[in-house]
Amino acid sequence: MATRDTRTDPIRVCLVMPKAYPLFAPQASGVFGGSEVDLYLLAVELARDRHFQVRFVVGDYGQPVIEMIEGVRLIRSLRPGQRALGAARSIWRALKRADAEIYLTKTFSPGVSLVEYFCRKQGRIFCYRTANQHECDGQWVSRHPLRGRAFVRSLRRAGAIFAQNRQDRDNLKRHLRLESIHIANGHPPVAAPAAADGATGDQDGEWESTREFCLWAGRSDALKRPDLLLRFARERPRMQFAMICPQATGDGSYADLVRRIEATPNVRFIQRVEFGRMDDFFARAEMLVNTSDSEGFPNTFIQAAWRATPILSLRVNPDGFLDRYRCGLCAAGDWETFVGMADQLHRPGEASQYGRRARQYAEQHHDIRKIVEQYKCVFRELIQRHQHRD
Repeated sequence: MATRDTRTDPIRVCLVMPKAYPLFAPQASGVFGGSEVDLYLLAVELARDRHFQVRFVVGDYGQPVIEMIEGVRLIRSLRPGQRALGAARSIWRALKRADAEIYLTKTFSPGVSLVEYFCRKQGRIFCYRTANQHECDGQWVSRHPLRGRAFVRSLRRAGAIFAQNRQDRDNLKRHLRLESIHIANGHPPVAAPAAADGATGDQDGEWESTREFCLWAGRSDALKRPDLLLRFARERPRMQFAMICPQATGDGSYADLVRRIEATPNVRFIQRVEFGRMDDFFARAEMLVNTSDSEGFPNTFIQAAWRATPILSLRVNPDGFLDRYRCGLCAAGDWETFVGMADQLHRPGEASQYGRRARQYAEQHHDIRKIVEQYKCVFRELIQRHQHRD
Protein backbone atom coordinates (compact mmCIF):
# COMPACT_ATOMS: atom_id res chain seq x y z
CA MET A 1 0.00 0.00 0.00
CA ALA A 2 1.45 3.34 -1.08
CA THR A 3 2.30 6.07 1.42
CA ARG A 4 3.60 9.59 0.94
CA ASP A 5 7.15 8.29 1.45
CA THR A 6 6.96 5.71 -1.35
CA ARG A 7 4.54 7.39 -3.74
CA THR A 8 6.21 8.88 -6.81
CA ASP A 9 3.26 10.28 -8.77
CA PRO A 10 1.91 13.74 -7.87
CA ILE A 11 -1.17 14.24 -5.73
CA ARG A 12 -3.98 15.59 -7.91
CA VAL A 13 -5.89 18.46 -6.31
CA CYS A 14 -8.83 20.29 -7.88
CA LEU A 15 -10.17 23.61 -6.62
CA VAL A 16 -13.71 24.57 -7.60
CA MET A 17 -14.61 28.26 -7.85
CA PRO A 18 -16.25 29.20 -11.20
CA LYS A 19 -15.91 32.98 -10.81
CA ALA A 20 -12.13 32.79 -10.33
CA TYR A 21 -11.30 32.75 -14.06
CA PRO A 22 -10.66 36.55 -14.38
CA LEU A 23 -7.89 36.17 -11.80
CA PHE A 24 -6.06 33.82 -14.15
CA ALA A 25 -7.03 35.77 -17.26
CA PRO A 26 -7.46 39.49 -16.45
CA GLN A 27 -8.76 40.20 -19.95
CA ALA A 28 -11.94 38.30 -19.07
CA SER A 29 -14.71 40.50 -17.74
CA GLY A 30 -16.29 39.29 -14.54
CA VAL A 31 -16.59 40.00 -10.83
CA PHE A 32 -14.75 37.95 -8.23
CA GLY A 33 -14.46 38.20 -4.47
CA GLY A 34 -12.21 37.22 -1.63
CA SER A 35 -13.08 33.52 -1.87
CA GLU A 36 -11.88 33.42 -5.46
CA VAL A 37 -8.68 35.28 -4.53
CA ASP A 38 -8.01 32.88 -1.67
CA LEU A 39 -8.25 29.73 -3.80
CA TYR A 40 -6.49 31.31 -6.80
CA LEU A 41 -3.43 32.17 -4.71
CA LEU A 42 -3.44 28.72 -3.13
CA ALA A 43 -3.67 27.02 -6.52
CA VAL A 44 -0.78 28.97 -8.04
CA GLU A 45 1.49 28.40 -5.05
CA LEU A 46 0.60 24.70 -4.75
CA ALA A 47 1.33 24.21 -8.45
CA ARG A 48 4.96 25.24 -7.85
CA ASP A 49 5.53 21.91 -6.10
CA ARG A 50 6.17 19.05 -8.53
CA HIS A 51 4.61 16.65 -6.03
CA PHE A 52 1.21 18.19 -6.75
CA GLN A 53 -0.84 18.59 -9.92
CA VAL A 54 -3.39 21.37 -9.59
CA ARG A 55 -6.63 21.65 -11.53
CA PHE A 56 -9.18 24.44 -11.19
CA VAL A 57 -12.83 24.31 -12.28
CA VAL A 58 -13.76 27.77 -13.58
CA GLY A 59 -16.75 29.23 -15.40
CA ASP A 60 -17.25 29.56 -19.15
CA TYR A 61 -15.87 32.93 -20.27
CA GLY A 62 -15.45 31.88 -23.89
CA GLN A 63 -12.05 30.26 -23.31
CA PRO A 64 -10.94 26.75 -24.40
CA VAL A 65 -12.27 23.78 -22.47
CA ILE A 66 -8.83 23.22 -20.92
CA GLU A 67 -6.05 25.77 -20.45
CA MET A 68 -2.76 25.85 -18.58
CA ILE A 69 -2.13 29.18 -16.84
CA GLU A 70 0.46 29.77 -14.11
CA GLY A 71 1.04 26.04 -13.83
CA VAL A 72 -2.65 25.33 -13.12
CA ARG A 73 -4.90 23.32 -15.46
CA LEU A 74 -8.11 25.31 -15.86
CA ILE A 75 -11.25 23.36 -16.77
CA ARG A 76 -14.23 25.22 -18.18
CA SER A 77 -17.67 24.57 -16.69
CA LEU A 78 -20.94 26.51 -16.44
CA ARG A 79 -21.86 29.69 -18.29
CA PRO A 80 -22.90 32.80 -16.34
CA GLY A 81 -26.67 32.80 -15.97
CA GLN A 82 -27.03 29.14 -16.95
CA ARG A 83 -30.11 27.43 -15.48
CA ALA A 84 -29.63 25.23 -12.44
CA LEU A 85 -29.87 21.82 -14.10
CA GLY A 86 -27.61 22.75 -16.99
CA ALA A 87 -25.16 24.39 -14.61
CA ALA A 88 -25.02 21.25 -12.46
CA ARG A 89 -24.33 19.10 -15.52
CA SER A 90 -21.56 21.46 -16.64
CA ILE A 91 -19.94 21.36 -13.22
CA TRP A 92 -20.21 17.57 -13.06
CA ARG A 93 -18.51 17.16 -16.44
CA ALA A 94 -15.73 19.52 -15.37
CA LEU A 95 -15.21 17.62 -12.12
CA LYS A 96 -14.84 14.40 -14.09
CA ARG A 97 -12.38 16.01 -16.51
CA ALA A 98 -10.32 17.15 -13.55
CA ASP A 99 -9.85 13.53 -12.43
CA ALA A 100 -8.45 14.70 -9.10
CA GLU A 101 -8.05 12.82 -5.85
CA ILE A 102 -8.96 15.81 -3.67
CA TYR A 103 -11.61 18.43 -4.46
CA LEU A 104 -11.75 21.69 -2.51
CA THR A 105 -14.47 24.33 -2.78
CA LYS A 106 -15.59 27.36 -0.80
CA THR A 107 -18.67 29.52 0.03
CA PHE A 108 -22.17 28.54 1.15
CA SER A 109 -24.04 27.50 -2.03
CA PRO A 110 -25.81 24.51 -3.63
CA GLY A 111 -22.52 23.81 -5.42
CA VAL A 112 -21.04 22.57 -2.15
CA SER A 113 -23.48 19.67 -2.00
CA LEU A 114 -22.93 18.93 -5.69
CA VAL A 115 -19.15 18.68 -5.29
CA GLU A 116 -19.53 16.55 -2.15
CA TYR A 117 -21.98 14.21 -3.91
CA PHE A 118 -19.61 13.85 -6.86
CA CYS A 119 -16.76 12.93 -4.51
CA ARG A 120 -18.90 10.41 -2.67
CA LYS A 121 -20.04 8.73 -5.89
CA GLN A 122 -16.59 8.75 -7.49
CA GLY A 123 -14.63 7.72 -4.39
CA ARG A 124 -12.75 11.02 -4.14
CA ILE A 125 -11.93 13.23 -1.15
CA PHE A 126 -14.11 16.30 -0.54
CA CYS A 127 -12.76 19.35 1.33
CA TYR A 128 -14.32 22.67 2.18
CA ARG A 129 -12.95 26.09 3.18
CA THR A 130 -15.13 28.57 5.04
CA ALA A 131 -15.73 32.03 3.60
CA ASN A 132 -17.75 34.00 6.16
CA GLN A 133 -18.32 33.96 9.89
CA HIS A 134 -22.06 33.38 9.43
CA GLU A 135 -21.37 30.04 7.76
CA CYS A 136 -19.72 28.99 11.01
CA ASP A 137 -21.95 30.49 13.70
CA GLY A 138 -25.13 28.92 12.30
CA GLN A 139 -26.79 32.12 11.10
CA TRP A 140 -26.89 31.21 7.41
CA VAL A 141 -28.04 27.70 8.18
CA SER A 142 -30.92 29.03 10.28
CA ARG A 143 -31.88 31.57 7.59
CA HIS A 144 -31.90 28.90 4.86
CA PRO A 145 -33.19 25.75 6.60
CA LEU A 146 -33.40 23.41 3.59
CA ARG A 147 -30.15 24.47 1.95
CA GLY A 148 -28.59 24.78 5.39
CA ARG A 149 -29.30 21.18 6.33
CA ALA A 150 -27.90 19.98 3.01
CA PHE A 151 -24.83 22.16 3.53
CA VAL A 152 -24.15 20.75 7.00
CA ARG A 153 -24.69 17.16 5.79
CA SER A 154 -22.10 17.74 3.08
CA LEU A 155 -19.60 19.18 5.53
CA ARG A 156 -20.04 16.20 7.86
CA ARG A 157 -18.75 14.02 5.01
CA ALA A 158 -15.74 16.23 4.29
CA GLY A 159 -12.25 14.86 4.60
CA ALA A 160 -11.22 18.25 5.98
CA ILE A 161 -12.82 21.61 6.68
CA PHE A 162 -10.50 24.62 6.68
CA ALA A 163 -11.45 27.68 8.73
CA GLN A 164 -9.95 31.12 8.07
CA ASN A 165 -9.62 32.06 11.73
CA ARG A 166 -9.78 30.45 15.17
CA GLN A 167 -13.12 32.00 16.05
CA ASP A 168 -14.74 30.42 12.99
CA ARG A 169 -13.12 27.09 13.89
CA ASP A 170 -14.55 27.29 17.41
CA ASN A 171 -17.98 28.36 16.15
CA LEU A 172 -18.16 25.45 13.72
CA LYS A 173 -17.67 23.08 16.62
CA ARG A 174 -19.96 24.94 19.03
CA HIS A 175 -22.90 25.64 16.69
CA LEU A 176 -22.70 22.95 13.98
CA ARG A 177 -20.66 20.23 15.76
CA LEU A 178 -18.11 20.24 12.96
CA GLU A 179 -14.37 19.79 13.44
CA SER A 180 -12.14 22.01 11.32
CA ILE A 181 -8.54 23.08 10.84
CA HIS A 182 -7.50 26.70 11.13
CA ILE A 183 -5.32 27.79 8.19
CA ALA A 184 -4.92 31.51 7.56
CA ASN A 185 -5.27 33.13 4.15
CA GLY A 186 -1.94 33.33 2.34
CA HIS A 187 -0.62 36.06 0.05
CA PRO A 188 2.68 36.37 -1.82
CA PRO A 189 5.14 38.72 -0.12
CA VAL A 190 5.67 42.14 -1.65
CA ALA A 191 8.64 44.45 -1.24
CA ALA A 192 8.54 46.45 1.97
CA PRO A 193 7.81 50.19 1.59
CA ALA A 194 10.70 52.43 2.56
CA ALA A 195 8.96 53.63 5.71
CA ALA A 196 8.13 50.07 6.85
CA ASP A 197 11.73 49.14 7.58
CA GLY A 198 11.46 49.82 11.27
CA ALA A 199 12.85 53.37 11.10
CA THR A 200 11.17 56.24 12.91
CA GLY A 201 11.32 60.02 12.99
CA ASP A 202 12.01 61.65 9.63
CA GLN A 203 10.65 58.65 7.73
CA ASP A 204 7.15 59.52 8.92
CA GLY A 205 7.27 62.47 6.54
CA GLU A 206 8.29 60.15 3.73
CA TRP A 207 5.40 57.83 4.63
CA GLU A 208 2.97 60.76 4.51
CA SER A 209 4.21 61.91 1.09
CA THR A 210 3.40 58.53 -0.49
CA ARG A 211 -0.12 58.22 0.96
CA GLU A 212 -2.90 59.89 -0.98
CA PHE A 213 -6.29 58.60 0.17
CA CYS A 214 -8.29 56.34 2.46
CA LEU A 215 -9.09 53.17 0.53
CA TRP A 216 -12.30 51.13 0.48
CA ALA A 217 -12.25 48.03 -1.73
CA GLY A 218 -14.96 45.43 -2.22
CA ARG A 219 -17.97 44.35 -4.24
CA SER A 220 -21.25 46.25 -3.88
CA ASP A 221 -22.69 43.38 -1.81
CA ALA A 222 -25.01 44.76 0.89
CA LEU A 223 -23.05 42.78 3.49
CA LYS A 224 -20.02 44.99 2.81
CA ARG A 225 -22.02 48.20 3.44
CA PRO A 226 -20.58 50.50 0.77
CA ASP A 227 -23.22 53.05 1.79
CA LEU A 228 -21.38 53.58 5.07
CA LEU A 229 -18.23 54.67 3.26
CA LEU A 230 -20.25 57.49 1.68
CA ARG A 231 -21.61 58.49 5.09
CA PHE A 232 -18.05 58.46 6.44
CA ALA A 233 -16.78 60.62 3.56
CA ARG A 234 -19.55 63.18 4.10
CA GLU A 235 -18.65 63.44 7.80
CA ARG A 236 -14.96 63.93 6.98
CA PRO A 237 -15.03 66.24 3.90
CA ARG A 238 -11.34 67.17 4.24
CA MET A 239 -10.22 63.55 3.92
CA GLN A 240 -9.79 62.04 0.47
CA PHE A 241 -11.15 58.59 -0.39
CA ALA A 242 -10.73 56.05 -3.18
CA MET A 243 -13.53 53.51 -3.57
CA ILE A 244 -13.01 50.41 -5.71
CA CYS A 245 -16.46 48.85 -5.99
CA PRO A 246 -17.43 46.47 -8.80
CA GLN A 247 -21.04 45.40 -9.06
CA ALA A 248 -21.93 42.34 -6.99
CA THR A 249 -23.86 39.55 -8.68
CA GLY A 250 -27.57 40.31 -8.52
CA ASP A 251 -27.19 43.88 -7.25
CA GLY A 252 -30.05 45.76 -8.87
CA SER A 253 -29.32 49.00 -7.02
CA TYR A 254 -25.75 49.40 -8.27
CA ALA A 255 -26.53 52.28 -10.64
CA ASP A 256 -28.04 54.25 -7.79
CA LEU A 257 -24.99 53.55 -5.61
CA VAL A 258 -22.66 54.77 -8.37
CA ARG A 259 -24.67 58.00 -8.73
CA ARG A 260 -24.37 58.62 -5.00
CA ILE A 261 -20.63 57.92 -5.04
CA GLU A 262 -20.05 60.27 -7.96
CA ALA A 263 -22.03 62.98 -6.14
CA THR A 264 -19.65 62.77 -3.16
CA PRO A 265 -16.83 65.20 -4.03
CA ASN A 266 -14.09 63.71 -1.83
CA VAL A 267 -14.58 60.14 -3.12
CA ARG A 268 -12.79 58.92 -6.23
CA PHE A 269 -14.76 56.03 -7.73
CA ILE A 270 -13.03 53.16 -9.56
CA GLN A 271 -15.41 50.49 -10.82
CA ARG A 272 -12.92 47.70 -11.42
CA VAL A 273 -9.19 47.11 -11.00
CA GLU A 274 -7.32 44.01 -12.14
CA PHE A 275 -6.14 41.99 -9.18
CA GLY A 276 -2.50 42.34 -10.23
CA ARG A 277 -2.81 46.16 -10.10
CA MET A 278 -4.47 46.35 -6.68
CA ASP A 279 -1.15 46.45 -4.84
CA ASP A 280 -0.50 49.97 -6.12
CA PHE A 281 -3.67 51.25 -4.45
CA PHE A 282 -2.76 49.68 -1.12
CA ALA A 283 0.72 51.21 -1.34
CA ARG A 284 -0.81 54.68 -1.83
CA ALA A 285 -3.45 54.39 0.89
CA GLU A 286 -3.05 56.05 4.27
CA MET A 287 -5.50 53.52 5.70
CA LEU A 288 -7.79 50.72 4.54
CA VAL A 289 -11.40 51.28 5.58
CA ASN A 290 -13.70 48.30 6.15
CA THR A 291 -17.42 48.82 6.83
CA SER A 292 -18.63 45.20 6.41
CA ASP A 293 -21.22 43.64 8.69
CA SER A 294 -19.31 40.34 8.64
CA GLU A 295 -16.39 38.62 6.88
CA GLY A 296 -14.24 35.54 7.24
CA PHE A 297 -10.78 37.08 7.01
CA PRO A 298 -10.73 39.84 4.39
CA ASN A 299 -7.96 39.47 1.81
CA THR A 300 -7.87 43.26 1.68
CA PHE A 301 -6.62 43.26 5.28
CA ILE A 302 -3.64 41.15 4.25
CA GLN A 303 -2.96 43.18 1.10
CA ALA A 304 -2.98 46.35 3.18
CA ALA A 305 -0.71 44.83 5.82
CA TRP A 306 1.89 43.77 3.25
CA ARG A 307 2.02 47.41 2.15
CA ALA A 308 2.34 48.72 5.72
CA THR A 309 -1.10 50.30 5.48
CA PRO A 310 -3.03 50.45 8.78
CA ILE A 311 -6.56 49.03 8.91
CA LEU A 312 -9.65 50.83 10.17
CA SER A 313 -12.61 48.50 10.68
CA LEU A 314 -16.11 49.27 11.85
CA ARG A 315 -16.94 45.70 12.99
CA VAL A 316 -14.71 43.03 11.47
CA ASN A 317 -11.74 41.94 13.60
CA PRO A 318 -11.08 38.18 13.22
CA ASP A 319 -9.60 36.70 16.40
CA GLY A 320 -9.09 40.28 17.63
CA PHE A 321 -5.90 40.50 15.57
CA LEU A 322 -6.13 44.28 15.06
CA ASP A 323 -5.89 44.76 18.81
CA ARG A 324 -3.49 41.91 19.52
CA TYR A 325 -0.91 42.92 16.92
CA ARG A 326 -1.73 46.66 16.96
CA CYS A 327 -1.84 46.89 13.17
CA GLY A 328 -5.13 48.75 13.01
CA LEU A 329 -8.21 49.84 14.93
CA CYS A 330 -11.69 48.35 15.24
CA ALA A 331 -14.71 50.25 16.57
CA ALA A 332 -16.74 47.13 17.50
CA GLY A 333 -19.70 48.53 15.55
CA ASP A 334 -19.83 51.96 17.22
CA TRP A 335 -20.02 54.69 14.58
CA GLU A 336 -18.74 57.62 16.65
CA THR A 337 -15.77 55.57 17.81
CA PHE A 338 -15.11 54.57 14.20
CA VAL A 339 -14.98 58.18 13.00
CA GLY A 340 -12.75 59.16 15.92
CA MET A 341 -10.38 56.30 15.12
CA ALA A 342 -10.13 57.61 11.55
CA ASP A 343 -8.87 60.92 12.91
CA GLN A 344 -6.27 59.01 14.93
CA LEU A 345 -5.01 57.09 11.89
CA HIS A 346 -5.04 60.28 9.83
CA ARG A 347 -2.02 61.46 11.83
CA PRO A 348 1.03 60.31 9.81
CA GLY A 349 3.33 59.55 12.72
CA GLU A 350 0.81 57.28 14.43
CA ALA A 351 -0.39 55.74 11.17
CA SER A 352 3.12 54.79 10.08
CA GLN A 353 3.68 52.95 13.37
CA TYR A 354 0.48 50.96 12.91
CA GLY A 355 1.56 50.30 9.32
CA ARG A 356 4.94 48.93 10.34
CA ARG A 357 3.32 46.56 12.79
CA ALA A 358 0.83 45.49 10.10
CA ARG A 359 3.73 44.63 7.80
CA GLN A 360 5.38 42.54 10.55
CA TYR A 361 2.08 40.76 11.17
CA ALA A 362 1.69 39.84 7.48
CA GLU A 363 5.24 38.50 7.33
CA GLN A 364 4.65 36.30 10.37
CA HIS A 365 1.14 35.00 9.64
CA HIS A 366 0.16 35.30 5.97
CA ASP A 367 3.14 34.39 3.80
CA ILE A 368 1.69 32.05 1.15
CA ARG A 369 4.96 30.11 1.03
CA LYS A 370 4.39 29.06 4.65
CA ILE A 371 0.62 28.70 4.40
CA VAL A 372 0.77 26.28 1.48
CA GLU A 373 2.92 23.87 3.51
CA GLN A 374 0.05 23.49 5.98
CA TYR A 375 -2.28 22.49 3.15
CA LYS A 376 0.26 20.04 1.78
CA CYS A 377 0.51 18.27 5.12
CA VAL A 378 -3.27 17.89 5.32
CA PHE A 379 -3.58 16.74 1.71
CA ARG A 380 -0.88 14.10 2.19
CA GLU A 381 -2.54 12.84 5.35
CA LEU A 382 -5.92 12.67 3.59
CA ILE A 383 -4.43 10.64 0.73
CA GLN A 384 -2.76 8.20 3.13
CA ARG A 385 -5.96 7.79 5.12
CA HIS A 386 -7.97 7.26 1.94
CA GLN A 387 -5.52 4.64 0.67
CA HIS A 388 -5.58 2.75 3.99
CA ARG A 389 -9.38 2.78 3.95
CA ASP A 390 -9.37 1.29 0.44
